[in-house]
Amino acid sequence: MRAHGNDERNRLTRMPRQGAIVAVLAIAGMCSSFMFTLVVPIQSKLPELLHASRDDTAWVVTATLLAAAVITPISGRLGDMYGKRRIVLVLMATMVLGSVIAAFSPGIVGIIVGRALQGAVVGVVPLGISILRDVLHKDRVDSAIALISATLGVGGALGLPLSAFVTEKADWHLLFWVAAALGSVVFALVLWIVPVSVLRTAGRFDYTGAAGLAIGLIGVLLAISRGNTWGWFSVTTLATGIGGILVLLVWGWYELRIAEPLLDLRVAARRPVLLTNIASVAMGFSLFASNVSYPQILELPESLGGFGLSLIGASLIVMPSGIVMMVLSPFSGRIARTVGPKLLLILGAIALMAAYGFTILFSAEVWQILVANILIGVGIGFGYAAMPMLIMRSVPQSETGASNGLNALFRSLGTSTAAAIIAAVLASSAAVVDGVQIPSSGGFQSSFVLGGIAALLALICAAFIPTRQTFEEKHPSLPE
Repeated sequence: MRAHGNDERNRLTRMPRQGAIVAVLAIAGMCSSFMFTLVVPIQSKLPELLHASRDDTAWVVTATLLAAAVITPISGRLGDMYGKRRIVLVLMATMVLGSVIAAFSPGIVGIIVGRALQGAVVGVVPLGISILRDVLHKDRVDSAIALISATLGVGGALGLPLSAFVTEKADWHLLFWVAAALGSVVFALVLWIVPVSVLRTAGRFDYTGAAGLAIGLIGVLLAISRGNTWGWFSVTTLATGIGGILVLLVWGWYELRIAEPLLDLRVAARRPVLLTNIASVAMGFSLFASNVSYPQILELPESLGGFGLSLIGASLIVMPSGIVMMVLSPFSGRIARTVGPKLLLILGAIALMAAYGFTILFSAEVWQILVANILIGVGIGFGYAAMPMLIMRSVPQSETGASNGLNALFRSLGTSTAAAIIAAVLASSAAVVDGVQIPSSGGFQSSFVLGGIAALLALICAAFIPTRQTFEEKHPSLPE
């Protein structure tokens, strides 16, 4: 069986156009991350545009978050079983459908449904990383993974000014038509360039496990994302949060007792995988702490302690972080090949700590925020490149899709937690000016401290990740 798997892998590595495969998957990754910044320019205006309350319009963002968190690990397992390219195409088609629904919808229900369907595309990145392991020569895998990982930041950083420009110059529904057109192009490119998956896992899909994971995650993420609005100790928040945790505990018990689980928790519990996933939560938190706090302080009027930039101006200050991630991606691959991905993750965490330390000490000028954002780009570029490499060195090839999906889920937990906690910190210190809550300098400083603490946690986890052989080197007798 192993010989057959090696024959298939050797056939795939001889395929032409490997650079084109990487490029297409990178574009798909940027399309994925673009979905999270798509509605940022109109978020504050949604109550007026949709004739709905602010609590209701918050679901335009929350729906995407929930859908992405639920679909990502499930799509990873489906990709392992039924073909990674096939599932990528399904996710892209779902995103296009959601974009069209939102583009045609004048009311809030259609927008929320469309945004939820758009969230499916987030599963493309971990699947794309797994495809790279399947089809590329081993000497090219690390650099390609670094490039795909960089798109998680690049798409958002480049998409924000694009969304701001479209919003200011045209009807806001055009944003969804742009997303639909982009998704259609990526669908065609994947169909044309990316080869059909031949490395698959036999067995039946765990529908019960998928349902349990979905219910548990929705409960926990609802409590995290909506706790600031509902009240952290309200009955609704506690019921959804505790209920979600209980469902996940039962789900874990069930997964450990069936022959073909949705996620092999024994693999996920291995020290390298577990520590990498915990570091992913911390990295996700540290990234999103900057995404929430830096734009707000840049757009805040100068009379209130900010810099008074327009949305496009603030976007251009934030954008270089994504460009840095893209520029660093080839260097990330070389560092990983030379010294291993563990050091890459450590360097990423140190850069994030430096970014927040710099901001705490120096944040009186726009250029200082720009420098901090560049350091954020270095940290996330290195860290996000290292994490899938660490995962794939620690799991069998049959588990790459599901394991990368789980890692992406942990990053999402970090970002969603940061969105809720940083918003709560800024709101708790805010003063009301002309009926509008304005965050204080103390609130921003607290946000920067929390981002730095998260980076420190990532550094500690990275330091304790064992430097070992790859899974295949440790288990040469096991089938792939």
